[in-house]
Amino acid sequence: MTDPVAQLPSELDQLPDRDPEETAEWAASLDAVTKAAGPHRAAYLMRRSLQHAEGAGIALPKLLESDYVNTIPTSAEPAFDGDLEMESKITAWNRWNAAAMVTRGARYGVGGHIATFASAAWLYETGFNHFFRGKEGDGSGDQLYIQGHASPGIYARAFLDGRLSEQQLDNFRQESGGDGLPSYPHPRRLPWLWEFPTVSMGLGPLSAIYQARFNRYLTNRKIKDTSNSHVWAFLGDGEMDEPESTAALALAAREQLDNLTFVINCNLQRLDGPVRANFRVVQELEGAFRGAGWNVIKTLWGNAWDELFQLDTTGALIRRLREVPDAQFQTYATRDVAYIREHFFGSEPALVELAKLLSDAKIAECFYSSRGGHEARKVYAAYRAALEHKGAPTVILAQTVKGYTLGKGFESKNANHQMKKLSIDEFKGMRDLLGLPIPDSAFQDGLVPYGHPGADSPEVRYLQERRAALGGPAPARRVHAAALPEPEERAFKALYKGSGKQEMATTMAFVRLVKDLMRDKESGKRWVPIVPDEARTFGMESLFPSAGIYSPLGQTYEPVDRDQLMYYKEAKDGQILNEGITEAGAMADFIAAASSYATHGETMIPFYIFYSMFGWQRTGDQMWQLADQLGKGFIVGATAGRTTLTGEGLQHADGHSHLIASTNPASLNYDPAFAYEIAVIVKDGLRRMYGPDAEDVFYYLTVYNEPKQQPAMPEGVEGGIVKGLYRFKEGTPASADAPRLQLIGSGTAIHWALEAQELLAADWGVTADVWSATSWGELRRDALECDEALLRGEERVPYVTQALSGAPGPVLAVSDWMRAVPDQISQWVEQDWSSLGTDGFGLSDTREGARRHFGVDAQSVAVAALAQLARRGEIPASKVKEAREKYGM
Repeated sequence: MTDPVAQLPSELDQLPDRDPEETAEWAASLDAVTKAAGPHRAAYLMRRSLQHAEGAGIALPKLLESDYVNTIPTSAEPAFDGDLEMESKITAWNRWNAAAMVTRGARYGVGGHIATFASAAWLYETGFNHFFRGKEGDGSGDQLYIQGHASPGIYARAFLDGRLSEQQLDNFRQESGGDGLPSYPHPRRLPWLWEFPTVSMGLGPLSAIYQARFNRYLTNRKIKDTSNSHVWAFLGDGEMDEPESTAALALAAREQLDNLTFVINCNLQRLDGPVRANFRVVQELEGAFRGAGWNVIKTLWGNAWDELFQLDTTGALIRRLREVPDAQFQTYATRDVAYIREHFFGSEPALVELAKLLSDAKIAECFYSSRGGHEARKVYAAYRAALEHKGAPTVILAQTVKGYTLGKGFESKNANHQMKKLSIDEFKGMRDLLGLPIPDSAFQDGLVPYGHPGADSPEVRYLQERRAALGGPAPARRVHAAALPEPEERAFKALYKGSGKQEMATTMAFVRLVKDLMRDKESGKRWVPIVPDEARTFGMESLFPSAGIYSPLGQTYEPVDRDQLMYYKEAKDGQILNEGITEAGAMADFIAAASSYATHGETMIPFYIFYSMFGWQRTGDQMWQLADQLGKGFIVGATAGRTTLTGEGLQHADGHSHLIASTNPASLNYDPAFAYEIAVIVKDGLRRMYGPDAEDVFYYLTVYNEPKQQPAMPEGVEGGIVKGLYRFKEGTPASADAPRLQLIGSGTAIHWALEAQELLAADWGVTADVWSATSWGELRRDALECDEALLRGEERVPYVTQALSGAPGPVLAVSDWMRAVPDQISQWVEQDWSSLGTDGFGLSDTREGARRHFGVDAQSVAVAALAQLARRGEIPASKVKEAREKYGM
């Protein structure tokens, strides 16, 4: 017989075989089993051998898939620590009220989702009753990432617990009156309940991984012991298609985050229909997670299936379950038993014979309702196993029926995600199924009632006792953090005095400031520097040996640059989070650190520095997540502007992030020109975010990699810097009647404006005052607030109007951003307004070439200024033509 092993080239061919005859005997034995008992028996023996080898400590690669059965058999389930009958009653009330709340809201057309919680109810209830630690016990409690569409069920539980009123349930998705409930988990809208915004699908799983990692970071840096905190992320199987959902699986396994559990509700349905219509999403997810190094627990079948598996002596049932696609299994849940007998059991003789042993009632129970995710004991066993597993994160793949208990009109229907209400008859059927004591008389005027057993009922007492034993209500958000002391003035003064004749980029100025602030005795340890690779690009290599790069393993190798002053140092208590090439991961880091003041009661000061082009543009959704989560810290777009980063070209040229950032109400956006401006802004930011009257905002600063001499701070400009505008350099009139105008520049453009000021005076006898606009966004924010006050009858003048009031001549604004950025404030400027900017795509060139291309260099600014004056009749139009020719335009 030909040796089959020899026919298949593999990595084994590279290894010496010290006993080819023994190898051939093993292969021959496998051939014999295959011939005598079939390939399925051979495969079973091989897998048993692998299992035995693993148990014996023999290192072998693991299989990525297991059979389509429960990981934990019924015989291995631990004793259930609770009153299952009481918990069933609690779950029934919560199912009812979740459906009632959404249905009642349908009167106002506000929508809502019913089917998701209906499928996942036991996944949540088992956790709330037995596992999820609250914040009133020791430590920080657990962190719960609730699936967004399941929010009605969480509200229903809070209602049963007495934390929400019936009126609040009736205000679901009606928040403008001040006593409503947000549609999804939104900490900014309901900050005492929700901790994590999750409905932007994909961001929840990504953030959960980095939250679990940040918990370890706090422990390893001895900020706070978070060893008792566990992160639970509840996800949909369809949600796992989002790239962010699986982007950091390897990180979680690599860092052995056994403080993390994913619970994926595998109801096999997306928003429109089957998740993997022609395939099996559970098997696909198992392979992906096992391949990434996770512990996988499959909780697929309820107890009713035990009888079927015991009768399956040939393995035919297991084979059939592996081959039936998801969409077909959904169909079984909606068809009669005869259909199931024909299309499921009729596929091979062994299954036909098995089906003869089953009653119609047994088949109906198995295929219509008996899923692992619907049985508290199954879920309890999975959660217990997840917490006991060490050395790797766990994912629980729990199979359910979407719309379970809502009746045949909902269960497994493709449209159930869009279905917003049940009829009265459907509610009565649900009541009977759940065994709830709600009389027909309670359905008045065709309106479904809320149900509550009473504040002193056995159900409520049991619920509250379980939560008390676990550390109080959950989910819950608590803020106990005290204000941070102001850092010593010394760090800021270093930038106030300027750089003298030495040139320094504002990127470097910011890094120097933070490096000095990290030395502060009181608050220095609370800084969390975050960079997605290329720290050296931003001049941060000096932080490597002093602060260290966080690694839970420490440094297990000798760095190649160990003999250099600024070598690459990794440490278990390292302060820097150097994430590699993942802006999404770095933002998830930032969010965890930025909200640590609430999550853990430990205020941290994250600063995240990145190529500005790859911030708001690439991870803007996470910036909104940060705002929703009330996060605080400094986001720094380095190498900013469309013309400043020489040579890199279009994909690196950011001329628009300030416009995107301006759309976020929580983001305070600054474009400082000088080092001292950075010092003033950061100092004020520390006060606003971490002082006694802390605000739920974060800062976006853009800094430039263009070395310039940094001037000393003029007297009395601090207020203008914070507000967004001040006059930096007043022009000297050549004569009493010299034409005059105002030049406003932000960021690096201030230098073009200053040079244009000199050109206008020397070549054309025109006087220009130069203003530094540190924040177009804050000027606009203030002006909008003034407009709103006017509607209330309050007379307030915008700061930008006040600052420029009476300034002679027109105003010309210039920046390294598209014109829409400075144009944000134009309507509140009383003078004639015009602007220059870098609209369009970037390009590779020298700084000088790029600026001439966009028409923002000093000569272009001078010509534009003359054109403004000519339009006003203050100089002859011929002067504009003459200037163009003089400057080679």
